[in-house]
Amino acid sequence: MSQVKTYGFGFNPKETNHHFLIEIPTGNAKITVYERFNWDQDEQVSDLNDKDKKVILSKTKWNKVKNVIKKEFNRRLKGEGLSAGDFDSYYVPLERLYGKELMLLLWAIENAEVGVIDLAIKNWLGLSPEERWWLFTMTNASTGHYSDNRGWRIALRYALTENPVDNKLAGSFVQRLF
Repeated sequence: MSQVKTYGFGFNPKETNHHFLIEIPTGNAKITVYERFNWDQDEQVSDLNDKDKKVILSKTKWNKVKNVIKKEFNRRLKGEGLSAGDFDSYYVPLERLYGKELMLLLWAIENAEVGVIDLAIKNWLGLSPEERWWLFTMTNASTGHYSDNRGWRIALRYALTENPVDNKLAGSFVQRLF
């Protein structure tokens, strides 16, 4: 059986056109993440609209999280028998569920101090993928546009950056409740 052709982090346009796209400019320019519903193999810039922007993040903050994200997603892609992804291109697509998880972490740190990003990463890693998807859905429903810095977006920042991690309580949030 041959390996399925995917782009970026697990995105297979033969399954769905719904994906997230990270625009990673060179230098210190900010990164932008879009949620998209169209895929054009040849020209990705044709469908980059302001209404589809989810976050604009400083390169400093991006550099603090990108390797952890890459490691987490590639571990799971390997388990699914898919090719590993990398953030080495100007445009990097992500399968929609990976994109939702990415957004959760990026929304949490977009207006946070750089010094709390490590705590946000630990808390993000402590959530199961399903918990990340649910939190994304709740946040996106009310404050999903990049300029919506209120409500659930603020709650995410506090939940992931000010909630201390206790290594004795390893496991998912739901497991810790019971």
